[in-house]
Amino acid sequence: MSDEVTTGRTDRPASVEPETDPQSAALGVENLTRTFGEVVAVDGASLALESGELRAVIGPNGAGKTTLFNCVMGTLDPTAGSVYLDGRDITDAPEQRRPHLGMARSFQSNQLFAEQTVFENVRLVVQTARRGAFSMDLFRSHYDVGRDRAAEIAETVGLGSQLESAAKNLPHGDQRRLGIAMALATDPEVLLLDEPTSGMSPGATTQTAQLIEDIRDDRGLTVVLVEHDMDVVLSVSDRISVLDRGRVIATGPPEEVQGDRTVQDAYLGGMREEL
Repeated sequence: MSDEVTTGRTDRPASVEPETDPQSAALGVENLTRTFGEVVAVDGASLALESGELRAVIGPNGAGKTTLFNCVMGTLDPTAGSVYLDGRDITDAPEQRRPHLGMARSFQSNQLFAEQTVFENVRLVVQTARRGAFSMDLFRSHYDVGRDRAAEIAETVGLGSQLESAAKNLPHGDQRRLGIAMALATDPEVLLLDEPTSGMSPGATTQTAQLIEDIRDDRGLTVVLVEHDMDVVLSVSDRISVLDRGRVIATGPPEEVQGDRTVQDAYLGGMREEL
């Protein structure tokens, strides 16, 4: 797999497709800005995803992808601008509240319950989504709460045969899939995936890319994908938005963005550290 964007070069300038109204989108970001002191990490970015859309957000190192992602999920508060979920302004909603509003972010490997099994990791999140708070009475009267649902979700991501394996013993790729399963356990309408194939072998990357497409298609989810592997991005995305220096410089179908001169220039010059 490769991080290269270019397969050919055009002379046309970068184009930013008009987004629909962010305030009425399945997921909308309107004029979002985030600064760190004098550094502008995200600079007036706007996105509007249609229901069921799979949108990739890409850009060179330092473009502001992770900062934008964190503002959308509530991990960071934006300095200015707004975030909308199905027409509702959730800019001020705390991060822990957003899964209950219909938004979920994939869990990273270091966020798993390492000593617990695959089944226990997923079921704990199922319980949280259903009850509104973690049920710590896991081995008594509530043992069966969410049991079938947890097993079903684990099967969906290809971990049905590893229900009794401790999370810490899973290969890296399976840990990333477990993180996706835990996000799905909240029954989201919008799923945010942050570098889901990072550190995977080529074979595991291909499987995970297919998994992302299947999840979107089978569940009708709206998906935001931040991903460095351009082969994955180009193969699964409906549309791609490109950030450079915190600004959206292009949005469009993969074949158009891939050949965009300004996008190519941004990547060729993009050797800055990620914010």
